[in-house]
Amino acid sequence: MNARSELKSSPKLGETTIDPAEIDKFSAIAAEWWDPFGKFKPLHKFNPARLAYIRDAACAHFDRDRRAGRPLEGLRLLDIGCGGGLVAEPMARLGATVTAIDAAERNIKTALAHAAPQKLEIDYRCAAAEDLLAAGEEPFDIVLNLEVVEHVADVDLFLQTTANLVRPNGMLVMATINRTLKALALAKVGAEYILRWLPAGTHDPRKFVKPEEAKDALSRAGMVITGDAGVSYNPLMDVWRVTDDTDVNYMLTAAKPA
Repeated sequence: MNARSELKSSPKLGETTIDPAEIDKFSAIAAEWWDPFGKFKPLHKFNPARLAYIRDAACAHFDRDRRAGRPLEGLRLLDIGCGGGLVAEPMARLGATVTAIDAAERNIKTALAHAAPQKLEIDYRCAAAEDLLAAGEEPFDIVLNLEVVEHVADVDLFLQTTANLVRPNGMLVMATINRTLKALALAKVGAEYILRWLPAGTHDPRKFVKPEEAKDALSRAGMVITGDAGVSYNPLMDVWRVTDDTDVNYMLTAAKPA
């Protein structure tokens, strides 16, 4: 997939980024989101690295002390494709006012059920990003799209839509899988068919997005790229760490000018 020369300015009536097959795929395993040894085990392992990256990037952008108990206090955050709430909950604990959306109703029900006994106030909604724009939602200080772009029907439209949901002086954090032979070998063949970390068929490598494609798309959507990093697995330590290697998993940050 190559980035196109122009991005669509905003979703038109009936236009959607939702891929029904992808929604069905994740709905079928929605009940397992919070099982650290189940089908989402890789996300549980991966989560500490990406949460630290998001916290540090947000604190740097908004000049906050990352060591504070609730460094994101007063900031409105949108988590797109929230799944069962693995990121939304920690962001709420860091002080952010969190809206979390997912196009799969079963994911939202799982997230609500998990958050309720912990008294976490998270605005969970069954919706797509374009639905928020159509409803006139106020832009957010922080917009997250993590491990989502490789599952949408229209990458350009999705990135334009997410950029439109960022307020001036706000920021976006994106995480996904690179389209490389190394990613095909590790994130697809290795993770799904050899190590069985993920159900077979979780990813379509043709939908992986190269960092330069994502950066170009976000730049054309009015965002300024402010950083990127890789996330790599250390099999000896059984941990994921933020690194300079973006060949497989990567994250990037972008800011919207005032």
